[in-house]
Amino acid sequence: MGKTIQCRIKCRMENVEELKTNHPDHPFSLKLKCTGCGEVSNKWHIITEAETFPGKTGRSENNYIAKCKMCGRENSLDIVARSNASYTNGDSEKFKSIVSFECRGIEPVDYRPLSGWIVKVEGSSKVFENVDLSEKEWVEYDEEIQDSVGVYEFEFELL
Repeated sequence: MGKTIQCRIKCRMENVEELKTNHPDHPFSLKLKCTGCGEVSNKWHIITEAETFPGKTGRSENNYIAKCKMCGRENSLDIVARSNASYTNGDSEKFKSIVSFECRGIEPVDYRPLSGWIVKVEGSSKVFENVDLSEKEWVEYDEEIQDSVGVYEFEFELL
């Protein structure tokens, strides 16, 4: 049917037990390419699993549907159910898939992390909500462990 593409992340974490998205409402910000004509969108598209739109036939629901401005083809993309995964301290500095996209006629070519991440502190009861990774790093201080907590050198790949 469609092609599945994984969004994999890699980062260095300091005193972080778990980094995860606020699934299913997490906004994935993507630039998309039409596989029909090769046109790449110049704007960012926000896609969440919680939001769906009816397809052209009205029989299916998709997380994202768009008609290509160049070739007129209707394309769609879905976040694969239950494909969201946490990035844990054991994954630190290694690529790990955090979400998969089912692509029909379009493919993500760029990803931009936004706010909405959740950080669970290692050795503490503290959980930071709505963490913003748009600068590809984040740092805070946890009173309970009396140390800094951070996510650094955030990278991604789309495979």
